Amino acid sequence: MTPDALVDLCLGLPQAMESFPFGEETSVFKTSGNGKIFALAALGSEPLTVSLKCDPEEGRALREEFPLWITPGYHLNKKHWITIVLEGDVPSELVEQLLRDSHALVRPRVPGPPPQ
Repeated sequence: MTPDALVDLCLGLPQAMESFPFGEETSVFKTSGNGKIFALAALGSEPLTVSLKCDPEEGRALREEFPLWITPGYHLNKKHWITIVLEGDVPSELVEQLLRDSHALVRPRVPGPPPQ
């Protein structure tokens, strides 16, 4: 996955926006509704990595399955975040799904219709 593809994927999610609170080198993707972060990436880094929010059990299983390419979140809560090397052996479809899942964990909930 290229940096441009990562940005396009992140910004293609509902209410997603990109900001740079940690400096120009780190893209932070969050939801505009509540400002919660769902992905972080240093788009100019080699190798390209992305850190995502993840269910703790799923994160542990992924780290066991891809120990060289998925690690605990870099400079983040190691229980709830993972860092993925995008130039490794993690299938792009899995990365895309994990990105959507991370977004789903933090996106604002749309209120349903009032009870009848």
